[in-house]
Amino acid sequence: MKPQLHRLPVSADASFLYKQLDLPYFANPWHFHKEYELVLIDKSSGTRFIGDSVSHFEGGDLCFIGSNIPHLYRNSEAHYAGKSKLRARSVFVHFTRDFLGNDFFDVPEMKHIYRLLAKPSLAFEIHGKTKKSAITILRDMEVQNPAQRLLSLLEILVHLSQSPDLKPLLSKDFSANTSLDTERINKVFEFIISNYTQEIYVHEIASKLDMSVASFSRYFKHHTRKTFSDYVTEIRIGHACRLLMEDNYSVSEVSYQSGFSNLANFYRHFKKNVGVIPKEYRNTFLK
Repeated sequence: MKPQLHRLPVSADASFLYKQLDLPYFANPWHFHKEYELVLIDKSSGTRFIGDSVSHFEGGDLCFIGSNIPHLYRNSEAHYAGKSKLRARSVFVHFTRDFLGNDFFDVPEMKHIYRLLAKPSLAFEIHGKTKKSAITILRDMEVQNPAQRLLSLLEILVHLSQSPDLKPLLSKDFSANTSLDTERINKVFEFIISNYTQEIYVHEIASKLDMSVASFSRYFKHHTRKTFSDYVTEIRIGHACRLLMEDNYSVSEVSYQSGFSNLANFYRHFKKNVGVIPKEYRNTFLK
């Protein structure tokens, strides 16, 4: 399945999109759009897929996603239960590089923003003081008129363009064009997203693509810069982190529900990816 191209509506009195969502779960599929996106997860948790980056998200997560970068926010399974009362809330801004005209960011005063937006395969997490100020401005934008919202967006972009609090999400070799032009690799992503809590065999997905295991392994690493097993493990560890934070399951149950059939294997991968063992991670979070 290819990432879907989304065309985003902008009102007649605005040059960019500001929107809030309040849903049972985030429903957008694996998709992309030409607009840059600043997205705040106000409430909910799950697994975040941005380009070749996979990680856990929860309330307070703030990311900037560049033009044509495929992405997906998939909520935890509890959100999809028939009688679930959980909500998924987000605040986001979408804008094109030329939303203020072709030459607006070429002026000297905008040089830092120009350099930021010109970076290829752009996507990053926002932390620290920059995150705090950006969230405050995003919330204030709800009651602002279109002109005030424009000034607020420019203020956020100025902060981002000069901030030390940005954590890049994509591998240095990631190519948005390569990802968008490849239907088969996105079939793989969709398959992994739907089945990561179960046993996944390389030969199974390779056969779905009419490829040998060796050919598929080379193909997958070429597009993601990661081995198939490493990629699946990252998704499973992100899922395990969410379960550990909920404190409803024992570590062995978390291991099983995250797709690990062997507890020792789970401990080894968790320590390698997170830096601490599962019990230490849970205790740190609960404190």
